[in-house]
Parts: sequence; C-alpha cells; structure tokens
Amino acid sequence: MRILYGVVGEGMGHAIRSRVTIDELLRQGHEIKIMASSRASEFLSKRYGDDVKRIHGLHLIYEENRVRRGKTLWTNVQSGVTGVPKNIAAYFERIDGFKPEVVISDFESWTYLYGVTHRLPVISIDNMQIINRCTLPPDIIEDAADDFRVSKAFVKGKLPFCDHYLITTFFTPDIRKDKTTLVPPILRPEILHLTPETGDHLLVYQTGEGYDELADILQQTGMECRVYGMRRHITEEQVEGNLIYRPFSEDGFVEDLRTARGVIASGGFTLMGEAVYLHKPMLSVPLHKQFEQMLNARYLQKEGFGLTASSLNSPEPIQQFISRLPEFQNNLSRYTQAGNNVTFGNLTELLDRAGAGLL
Repeated sequence: MRILYGVVGEGMGHAIRSRVTIDELLRQGHEIKIMASSRASEFLSKRYGDDVKRIHGLHLIYEENRVRRGKTLWTNVQSGVTGVPKNIAAYFERIDGFKPEVVISDFESWTYLYGVTHRLPVISIDNMQIINRCTLPPDIIEDAADDFRVSKAFVKGKLPFCDHYLITTFFTPDIRKDKTTLVPPILRPEILHLTPETGDHLLVYQTGEGYDELADILQQTGMECRVYGMRRHITEEQVEGNLIYRPFSEDGFVEDLRTARGVIASGGFTLMGEAVYLHKPMLSVPLHKQFEQMLNARYLQKEGFGLTASSLNSPEPIQQFISRLPEFQNNLSRYTQAGNNVTFGNLTELLDRAGAGLL
C-alpha cells in the first residue's frame, strides 16, 4: 500500500517509535512518504532522505521543569501565521503524484487532515490518546484535575474520528471508546536485542533546569551514578567521586541502561517503556503541567515498577527509591512483552482491512 505517515516533532519519542514502525512497513513492502516537524524531521531525514518532508508543527516551551502555557501559545500563534500557508503548499508539492491509500499519524495533525479531506482511512498510533479514550481512575488524576482537563481537550481535538486508534502503553486502564486498541510500547531493535543485567549503578537522565542540588544528593547515595544531560556540552567523561558525567552516546546510554540497577529520569514514555521492558526500576520526575508525563509516572508507581516525585530538591525521594529497589525488581519480573509482535500484528490487520475497504 501507499502510506502517508505523519510524525509530530514535539519530543523525540514519537520519532524513535515511528522509525521502528516505518522500517517494519518498508520490510513488508509498503511505499511510504513521511511528513514530520521539528526534531523528528531532522532525525528521520537521516534515515529516509527525500522521502521525509519537513512541515510546521506545534511545540511546547519548557522552563524550570514545567510547561509554560502562555509562552507556548504565543510562540505557536506567531510561527503559525507563516507556517500554515507553507505547510499547505508543502503538502501539495510532496503528495502530488504519490496518491496515498491510507494515512498513519503519530499525533501529527496535517497528515490527519489530508486523510480526512481526501476520504482516506486514518490510523492513529501514539500513547497520548490514552488520556481521552480510556477511563483514568481518581487516584491517577487526583490533584492534577485541571491539567487533566486541559490535556484531554487538547488530545481529543488533535485527531478526532480516526478509523482506528492504536495506543501504546505498559499499563491497561479501561477503554471507554470504540475503535480503540491498547498495544505494548514500540521498542527499538537496540533494546529488543539486549540481555539485561543488574549492575551496581544508577542511570540518571536529567536535562531540565532547576536541579542545582541534585549532584550533592546523588553524591550522598554512595552509589555509582552515570549521569546524562546535566552537562550537555561535555565531549568526554567527567568523574567526580561516585558521579560519572557522560556525553550523550546512544550506544553508551543503551549499555548503561542494560546494566543499571535503577533509572532516574523524567516521565517521558519512550525511556519508561524501555525501562519497564528491561525490568529496570525507575524514579520518575515528570515535567510540571505536563499531564501525559504525570500519567506515565503515576501508573509506573501504581504498578509497583518504581516511584514518582514532584522534584529532586531533597534527598528523600532518591533514598526511598534506593531502599525499595528489590521490591520494584520483583514486581517488574511479572511484566512480559513479546517484542513488537502484538503491536505490528494489530497494525497489519488494520492495513489489510483498509486495503479491502473495510476500515
């Protein structure tokens, strides 16, 4: 089939899982044209070249580990004034002659709109739709009710009335809408090929602002901490006591994840899904006002796979996390996932139905 594939550029997790899915679809013999914005476009262009077209996309403004809604809105309005006409022209230029038969969107609006206006089947693949299409229990929403309502309204309006929604997730709330299937996270081959080991170090991935005390708190643990992101511009390893600051390397990061005893990071879905798959306990510190990250972190704790904390400005969250590592490891031992087989099996079935005019 000829597939138009859209990838939102906010957060690299969308691009990473889309790369895995696109590789699988190409392996099956499908033809694909890709529309992506921001960093996703840059990432995917390195792999798929001219089959990727960069388009304008919305983006979030983060400061002091929180989403700044006012600045986010204003920046997107400003860029949208010139970005929307350019997008429309880019679509006609890129899609003319390709004649897609189906659209797959990873939370990307322009490909979705193309599919709707051309009466094509549209399949959504992302983790965000869980906020709108599932029933979330009160203990997950609790003090974040306002953030939940804002996020739900945004997600609901982003890609409404798709022909089907595949929602990637390691937890399973009740589905409240039809045409919805929960599937396991899409994992990179680099992760699937790993044999995990339990070492003696913590993997720390923290790029947010406002954590000046974190280095001192990590020093106090006495555990080796392999730290990524806190010194973004270093080009070689820096060792300070039990802290090892590392420049980013995908191979190095994956190896440190494979052998970690535990992980400390934000509430991003991709790394969390990889940690759960590899049975690595995680202390998650979601971005403030980012309900999707709060949701992931709270379900991580609810499942007994780790803890969530609002900040790392005091020693208590890390101390508690370390003391409960054996408990979390035991709970994670019950989690199983057969690679990407279930997820891609569902996608193949949907494409078959679309090809037969049954979707």
